[in-house]
Amino acid sequence: MAEWVCRALRDGALEGEHAPALTIKDSIATPLGFDAFCHVLSQLSTNISAEKSQSRALVLVAFSRSPSYYVDLLKRRGLDISSSQQWIRILDCYTDPLGWRERLVECGSAKNLSHEASNVASTCRNVKDVDKLFSSVISLGKGLVGQGKVRFSVAIDSVNEMLRHASLSSVAGLLSNLRCCDQISSIFWFLHADLCEEKVTAVIEYMSSMVASIEPLIPFANRQRGNSENLSLVERNFTKGKFHVRCKRRNGRVRVMFEEIHIGQSGIDFTSPSSEDGLVNQVNQALLPKVHFNLQLSEKERNDRAKVVLPFEHQGNGKPVEIYDGRKSLMDSKYEAAPVSTGNSKINDDSSKGEIIYFRDSDDEVPDSDEDPDDDLDI
Repeated sequence: MAEWVCRALRDGALEGEHAPALTIKDSIATPLGFDAFCHVLSQLSTNISAEKSQSRALVLVAFSRSPSYYVDLLKRRGLDISSSQQWIRILDCYTDPLGWRERLVECGSAKNLSHEASNVASTCRNVKDVDKLFSSVISLGKGLVGQGKVRFSVAIDSVNEMLRHASLSSVAGLLSNLRCCDQISSIFWFLHADLCEEKVTAVIEYMSSMVASIEPLIPFANRQRGNSENLSLVERNFTKGKFHVRCKRRNGRVRVMFEEIHIGQSGIDFTSPSSEDGLVNQVNQALLPKVHFNLQLSEKERNDRAKVVLPFEHQGNGKPVEIYDGRKSLMDSKYEAAPVSTGNSKINDDSSKGEIIYFRDSDDEVPDSDEDPDDDLDI
């Protein structure tokens, strides 16, 4: 599902439609959202640098990490940083978000960015001004692709940091304006759901066409989390989780998908849920309540239960099985039912099967009909 999300961002927006928007969110139970964000960022950067994406450039708004971190990340993924000035720009909202660091640099108390990071980074010294932040993103993107129909993508590494300096309405307006911009191909951002109120998360998700949630693979209540027996299982949530994707289609339908995410020494890995049956069984055993009686069946008990013949099952003992239909006896089912006589008839004594004989009271008797017999009454 992660690859499907990356392809959706790579393909971009159709003519006359808003850019696809992805929200990646996690919680303290499974803090793997930033790893998923870096994976999506690396995949989209690879497609852009290889000119396999609708967008031809990427503007990264860095709130939670420095530009040097992302430069090193792209270098580890095998991307050519020397040519990165042609397709990526980083709006640095991390180094000096309020303009205080500039004074420290002037007096020699702080160091500047590395040479590679400074080539692709532009510093924003007032993140409270949302309108100026929007103008900076658009100007950086147009500086890479120029004016016209060529598009670029936007990535925001932390919506929570934006909400620290601006109101929800301002941040929502910024995201909406970016998505509605004609030259933006796709946009995605990262959100810590635990640090926001539910209404804030609902607003951010409402503005997204795709929502990727990192959910715990082993859900535990607070009282179970402190149990020493379950401590090892809880720790797995910091390396494994469920990547749950909800996508709004163009026809109005919602598509829900999920797979499992694993963070190892070799990097991030997405696997099918069926490949973790052993872990799921272990989770189910851990979630069972501790009671004084056995809730499981032994092998002998399962075999004995399978041999029980239920009342509605008719075993033929080698013969064809016939199910009672409520209209005739199973013992007499080999005989065909005799037609009902409609006139004067005689009983056939040689018959070996039962018959129902009906005699009319007179020839004037008419069969039953749907007419009301009391229709002529004046009541």
